[in-house]
Formats: sequence, structure tokens, C-alpha cells
Amino acid sequence: MGGFFGVVSKRECITDLFYGTDYHSHLGTKRAGMATVQNNIFYRSIHNIEGTYFRTKFDSELTKFKGNFGIGVISDTDSQPIVVNSHLGRFAIVTVSKINNLKELENECLDNKQHFAELSQGDTNPTELVALLITQGKDFVEGIQNVYNRIKGSCSMLILNNEGIIAARDHYGRTPVVIGKRDDGYCVAFESHSYLNLDYATERFLGPGEIVKISPLGVMQLLPPGKKMQICSFLWIYYGFPAGNYENINIEEMRYKGGYEMGKSDDVEADYVAPIPDSGIGMAIGYAMGKGIPYERPVVKYSPTWSRSFMPVNQEMREHVAKMKLIPNKALLEGKCVVFCDDSIVRGTQLRDNVKMLYDCGAKEVHIRISCPPLIYGCNFLNFSASKTEMELITRRCIQELEGDSTRNLEAYCDSSTKEYAKLVEMLRQHIGVDSLKFNKLDTICNAIGLKKCDVCTHCFDGSSFGY
Repeated sequence: MGGFFGVVSKRECITDLFYGTDYHSHLGTKRAGMATVQNNIFYRSIHNIEGTYFRTKFDSELTKFKGNFGIGVISDTDSQPIVVNSHLGRFAIVTVSKINNLKELENECLDNKQHFAELSQGDTNPTELVALLITQGKDFVEGIQNVYNRIKGSCSMLILNNEGIIAARDHYGRTPVVIGKRDDGYCVAFESHSYLNLDYATERFLGPGEIVKISPLGVMQLLPPGKKMQICSFLWIYYGFPAGNYENINIEEMRYKGGYEMGKSDDVEADYVAPIPDSGIGMAIGYAMGKGIPYERPVVKYSPTWSRSFMPVNQEMREHVAKMKLIPNKALLEGKCVVFCDDSIVRGTQLRDNVKMLYDCGAKEVHIRISCPPLIYGCNFLNFSASKTEMELITRRCIQELEGDSTRNLEAYCDSSTKEYAKLVEMLRQHIGVDSLKFNKLDTICNAIGLKKCDVCTHCFDGSSFGY
């Protein structure tokens, strides 16, 4: 994934830019960068943040940034921002994107006698590709529309130049862009919580495909929003910070509502409900209220030295780190029947290890409740790193075992009323090793979010989407 933050101010912007960008650290673990501009001179810095915090890399460099306008990014993919000089003038750009036809577009740019100056680990930098597509337009609006029309996947972006920031939300709004305002300027962000402590108030969310220009004089719409939207439902379920909002819908409230509905209908007998921290907390609180049982914390996340930034690429080490971050409280587990709430099951290995830890600490029964439906399809629209290939999904491996083909009869496995779905859930239960396992239904997710099913992307659950 990734997230970005921008500032257009009447004063030096670097302090706001630094903290606003840092508040997106839960969205990415690999690269981070910031750029400011003053008198058409760009000041830029990019760092690797694998194994460290954003702040530790940039804190000592803040005095080198000059200017009232700036953009920053936390990324799970490429090095950003990219600085470009073209017929549109000089500009810096950051993106949150997934480009499935990158190689095809790269070859077209090369055939068009364009070149790529920055490579990410030997591959074409996706943000530089977006910049080249933009420069094929006669102006920024036409260039951004060229991006919308050409890429397969998704792309939201911030463009910084000497006049301010141009913000563009993905054509189908799969990722959010929100504008904040205070007396001396504006900010623009992926996450709405990122500017609250900087004293900005939410001005508005951009619509799907909308393009605006933010300057010290205000916000000017350059392209109105489109009529079709499919914002990613998994943002509320997993990625989003609890204090934030997407489409003016609070993330923690959505998780609470999903948990409440499950708790109200669940017939399991348990002493209490608990979260797998952190993204299971909101659901567990809602579940406790819906079912009328206590909420307790028998597992606590050790966060002082184990942030999400300390998640290595190697899967074996990822599983080890995930285990080290969670510390069980044996006094609360011994002899107890406990419902645990978690956001999702991807590969299944971490949850299986967590469950073993719970039984080892004396839990009598462990019942797992998942806030979303089973993940059946890989994501085509976000860089959801845990599902880059569908055979990494434990559901697909189970379907392979049940059907002899991981791509056969998928619609039946997405439908919670079918015998195939029941077989899949039972196989997952056995793999994880728990007394019972249940998933929230897709209708419950959409109702908890509060948007129409057609306005929410649920591709990873049921394969439905448009505008690939």
C-alpha cells in the first residue's frame, strides 16, 4: 500500500509536512520521501525505511527543506517523490498506485522515445511512469486523464509545482483523497486523521477521478468527479487508522458495527471476547456489545520497538516478528472459553501460530471470528502485499485441495449459503486448529460501511469489479 500528504501554506511547510507524512506510516514499510519547492527550486529526500521509523530517517534533514508548498509519501513499492522537468514545467509527484500493465506502458513510452531515469531495484519506477504519461498531455488535466485511461489498476496522486499542489483521486475512487483546511493554508492527504493534531479541519473528500488545484488562494476544481465509484472495502477492515474516515465514514465505527452484528447472531458460549490486536479491537468491542459478554485483553501487542515498519519482506521472518509482537496473558487465558476477533485470514500461518500460543497458555476453547468474508481473489487495485499471488491465499490452497483446481467453482465458495462455502470454512478451521470459525457476510460489511454495494470494491471477496 502507501499513503501521501501535502501542504500548501502561507508559511514554511516542512513541520506540517513531516508530521503529516509520518501519520501515514501504518500504510507502508519500504520507502519514504518528501519534497518542497521554493522559487521553482525543489528540495527532496528519499530514504529506505525497512527496519526503522520514518522520523529517524528525516528528523536530521528538516532544515534543508525550503518553501511553503510540499508533498510527502510512505510507500510499499517505489522510491518517491520523482522530480520532472517537462513542457508542463518543473514538478514533483507522488502516487499511491498499482499498475498491472506497467511493462506494456513502459514499452510504449520507450517506443515513443521517452526514457526512464530512475529504477526501483532494477525495474521501472511506477511513479516515474505515471509522470511520463502525464507529460504526454497538453496540460496537467489532460495528462492525468491519460493516466486514468491507460493504466489497468488504480492511481491517486499529488503533483507539486511552484503554484501549489494538484491532487487527483483514482478514476474509480479506489483509494481516498481528502483536503484539510486551517486559517493559513491547506493540506491534502490519504488519511484524514493525519492532520487533526496539526489543527486542520476536514474541508472535503475528492470524488472518484476528481482533479483539484490547491493554492494559497483556495481550492479550484479542474475536473469534476465521475459518477462511478468503487472504494476499497478493505481500507475500513484492515488498513485504515481507527481515528480516520473515508467518505466521511469512520473506520472504528465501521469495525464496531460489523462486530456488533456478528455478536448479536452468534450462538457460541464463551467467557469473554478479545481482539487479535490491533485491527481486531473495534470488531471485538462491537461483538461484546452485540452478544452481551465481557471484553478483555488476554493478548497484548508490544509496540515500543515492534511497529509495522519492522516487518521484513522474507515470509519466515515476517511470521517470527508477528509472533514476537504479541504477548499472551496466561492469567486471563487459563481454563477460559474465548472468542477472538481478527480482521482477515490471508496465508493463515500467523493466526495458526497465535492460536497454538493461546492453547499453550491454557485456553479451554478458542473461537475465531473474522470481520470480513474469506479472501478468495488477489487484489488487482491496491498493492496489498500479502496477496500478490492468489496461491498465497490459504483459501485458494484449500480450494485446490477440494476441487483439484484452485480456479474451479469459485462463485460457490464466495456464497455463504452453499455447501462449498461450508466445506471451505471447515477446512480453514481445521488448518488453524480452533474450536469454531466464522466470517462476517458481505452484506454485513457493506451495511457496516454504509455505502451501496456498487460503490464499494469487494473484488477480493467475490471477484466483482469494473474498470480493471
